Amino acid sequence: MTHLQSNKAAQPKASRAAVASDKKYGSAYPRLRQSSSRSNQALDMCDEAIAVQPSPRGNADESPDERPVEVDSKGADRSLQDFSKASELPRKIDILGVDFDNLTPQEFLTSLQKGVVFTPNVDHMMKLRHDPEFASVYQRADFKICDSQIVMYASRFLGTPLKAKLSGSDLFPWFCEHHKENENIRIFLLGGRAGVAKEARDRINARIGREIVVGEYSPPFGFEHSVSECNQVVSVIEQSSANVVAVCLGAPKQEKWIAANCDRLPNVDIFMAVGAVVDFEAGAKPRAPQFVSELGLEWLYRLLCEPRRLWRRYLLEDMPFLGLVLAEKVRRLNSSRR
Repeated sequence: MTHLQSNKAAQPKASRAAVASDKKYGSAYPRLRQSSSRSNQALDMCDEAIAVQPSPRGNADESPDERPVEVDSKGADRSLQDFSKASELPRKIDILGVDFDNLTPQEFLTSLQKGVVFTPNVDHMMKLRHDPEFASVYQRADFKICDSQIVMYASRFLGTPLKAKLSGSDLFPWFCEHHKENENIRIFLLGGRAGVAKEARDRINARIGREIVVGEYSPPFGFEHSVSECNQVVSVIEQSSANVVAVCLGAPKQEKWIAANCDRLPNVDIFMAVGAVVDFEAGAKPRAPQFVSELGLEWLYRLLCEPRRLWRRYLLEDMPFLGLVLAEKVRRLNSSRR
């Protein structure tokens, strides 16, 4: 059974509702299901690749190209060298019904050849419990990587620690740097306000030193409800030479857009749902300082920056997560005593 296939017995209530919704949505996303085998093959290849990877700290005998990726751009300076090779842990870790891919940054970048990448965080996990369509789409992602220090803490508290936090805002610049010399990687940016994606494109290409971002489009608000506008988005991507699309529309819009349109873009190998990346890359929004992110307080930093937009999300919708984690801990303790 691949990681795209649902385990009905192990699903939370919302996920079971998502299974019922498969009758409506399941046939709409064949490419997400077909790409699961590629994802699993890539993960199998990863062990062999990592075995010959240089130490994340590097040494004097290594050539520069063999050393781990470093990103020194403003707002994206989380270096892959911050992550030493993790001990052998399960590839999949279930946290409140979401099966996370348990990978270090280097393992993930090595294994990502094709597929759909989602970056679950606390907000995603709460939305999944109330949106069956979102849950159904989520189960079909090829990679689900942790985008939250709070979820990292929860994984340790539950006794199933994840290796690393791979937030979209860190992952995307790592991905660009990793493929700096790879002319076969060509990226399209989708999202942001008018002009923001263009500014992000210019900044990224200047930093990388080549035209790694080959196209961008900032769709109007509510475009997903217009057939003509959706067709326009697909057409713009088709006319570019991109084989990677970074979708920056926010959850759950970006994940649902990928599920609905990935089969219309057969020349695209990788879809990445990466939220506010386009704003960060353009300098339109500030990133939290690294120490704030590492403490698990990036949500508070963002709340202080955008209180009117984010207060409901962080103070009302996401707070039940803590109670769910405590309940899951009790359930696991009781189960281990039987």
